[in-house]
Amino acid sequence: MRKPFQGLWNVVRFNWPFYVLALGSVLAALIFRQYVNELFKLGINVLLLLAVFLTLASLLVSWYVYDLSGFYKLDWLKGPRPETAETIININAGFDDTSELLKSKFEGAEVIVFDFYDPARHTEASIKRARKAYPPFPGTLSVTTSELPLDGDSANKIFAIFSAHEIRDAGERDAFFTEINRALSLHGQLIVVEHLRDAANFLAYNIGAFHFHSRASWLGTFAAAGLQIEYEIKLTPFVSAFFLRKHGTSS
Repeated sequence: MRKPFQGLWNVVRFNWPFYVLALGSVLAALIFRQYVNELFKLGINVLLLLAVFLTLASLLVSWYVYDLSGFYKLDWLKGPRPETAETIININAGFDDTSELLKSKFEGAEVIVFDFYDPARHTEASIKRARKAYPPFPGTLSVTTSELPLDGDSANKIFAIFSAHEIRDAGERDAFFTEINRALSLHGQLIVVEHLRDAANFLAYNIGAFHFHSRASWLGTFAAAGLQIEYEIKLTPFVSAFFLRKHGTSS
């Protein structure tokens, strides 16, 4: 069971330097405005309102997505294809808050968890903080993005939830999904969940949206890896889920 405000609290504590900087900037501006003329005060007031609005907007959207939307109930998995599986592969980038939920969702299925985090290549500081805060799922295997310890055509259900965007290099990302395609069974399914670099996420996270990839970028990655979209859904205005299969196969 997830705790109230757990998602919002995770966002804050994993990215606390940003919020400390934002608070410090606001306090500095409030002090500075005492020593300038009325015109400068007006400009500072506008900037302060903008900074507070943008920060609160990102926090409110995070609260909605990770705590209020029901995302972690996994009811969105009820799609055109029956959601059954004997083995679940869940791939994370150093932070895993879904494997326990998947294990509960797919009762009786074996859940195998891979962690591709490489501090030399995936340098996001928030991941390091998340790894300290949350222990890995029992039995989690450390892997590389170029090689998964799976036989070819063997996996019938693979998840990558809020993880693949941490692969910043496009070539590495293409190779990662090509490797997933190799492991995916003929009628297997890959589920990728991500924020997109789109208007909704720019409104919510402003420049933070540059940390996400655009829908066009994801489509290019999937095509390069020989994957095709079976169907796509918006879980919230800010989060998309792609349900993929090998190119040329039908559900």
